[in-house]
Amino acid sequence: MKSHEEKQEIQVNALSSLNPKMKAVFAAVAVIALGASGAAYYFYSRYATLMEEPQRIAQEDTSKLLERVGRLIVLPVGEEPTIATVSDPEKLKDQAFFANAQIGFKVLIYANAKKAILYDPSGDKIVEVAPVNIGNP
Repeated sequence: MKSHEEKQEIQVNALSSLNPKMKAVFAAVAVIALGASGAAYYFYSRYATLMEEPQRIAQEDTSKLLERVGRLIVLPVGEEPTIATVSDPEKLKDQAFFANAQIGFKVLIYANAKKAILYDPSGDKIVEVAPVNIGNP
């Protein structure tokens, strides 16, 4: 029977006797494994952050949206808008305000200022502005 030292020596010799192509394959597999591990860690940590702080993330998204829209039109001061995202423009097509709406457009509703803004985030443009009449009929 072979001793433990002889087995280790045989294993070391087996790895060193691999041809250069096999060494390259092992190196490529190792690099891919490290890259996949790094990507998995990044996305998991991002997911964990989103789960821990959804309110803060939502506030940051709102601030960024208001900053972008504020570069295109003067926004009412001292009022936080209600923000909605268009998910089904077909249901809204009967309303003139939403005639050009597409999936993903943002609607900013300022109740006190009685103003609604339809914004296209991908095109970074104001699509429609209309007065809002919120109240009891």
